[in-house]
Amino acid sequence: MIDITHKSNTLRVATAQAIVKVSKYETIEAINNNAVPKGDVFAMSKAAGLLGIKKTPELLPDCHPMPIEYTGVEYSVEGLEVTIRVTVKTIYKTGVEVEAMHGASIVALNMYDMLKPIDKGVEIHYIKLLEKTGGKSSYPIANVSKLRAGIVVCSDSLSAGKGKDNSGEIIQERMLSFGLESADVQVVEDDLEMIENAVKQLIENYQVIILTGGTGLSNRDVTPEAILPLLDKRLIGAEETIRRFGQERMPYAMLSRSVVGTIGKSLVLALPGSSKGVVESLDAVFPALFHSFKVLDGERH
Repeated sequence: MIDITHKSNTLRVATAQAIVKVSKYETIEAINNNAVPKGDVFAMSKAAGLLGIKKTPELLPDCHPMPIEYTGVEYSVEGLEVTIRVTVKTIYKTGVEVEAMHGASIVALNMYDMLKPIDKGVEIHYIKLLEKTGGKSSYPIANVSKLRAGIVVCSDSLSAGKGKDNSGEIIQERMLSFGLESADVQVVEDDLEMIENAVKQLIENYQVIILTGGTGLSNRDVTPEAILPLLDKRLIGAEETIRRFGQERMPYAMLSRSVVGTIGKSLVLALPGSSKGVVESLDAVFPALFHSFKVLDGERH
């Protein structure tokens, strides 16, 4: 199975369809009158579909086990065709379209099995996905092609030429992968005034300002203290998301003092200094956080 540990849970919904076509109207009458020898076709096929959805990851090796939080099975009859619609919902990291299609196919197969003693011409048609929501297509990345990112690495040792910067490079690579126009990195000491001045200068030409380092508890960790007085608005929800995402992966994330907010129409983030902390923080809030630029430009949520 592919690695989805970097993803966040969202509401995922998928609806799939299958069509069972019989060869005579007497079969439809038998279904409606509950006169099929094997029992109630609609009720038993629905039950089979529910079981099929739950067992999807047991049969398809790349499907992740997940909590199925809603399943709906609907039938409609037109002429000799019974249309089956199966809707599946979950709040998870990956979609449920395969589960919905599997459920629709199992409902159809069970109907076939129950009807074959009275109708040798039963056929199954058009098993397909009708719609899905909750993934990338539902939350497309905002147009960021004109945005520039200014990245500040806050570190006494790196500023003195000791060691190699990894976190700044990670942020730079990630921002460019999203399609930003540019992403420039600079290194400053863990000094409140120097950090504050760096941000003030970047505000003039950069719309995304990301600082890494100085969010811990040591005496030299002063990045939040430098950033907070400059912010016009603080995005506490984004801060909480970063800490929650990290806390789900390691127990010390609660000690991070990451800060997110806006200065004018610029987005400012102060993230941990470790490479792992930076990666997890970026995974937690991007690319969704780019939506803030639409809101800053006056669009509705």
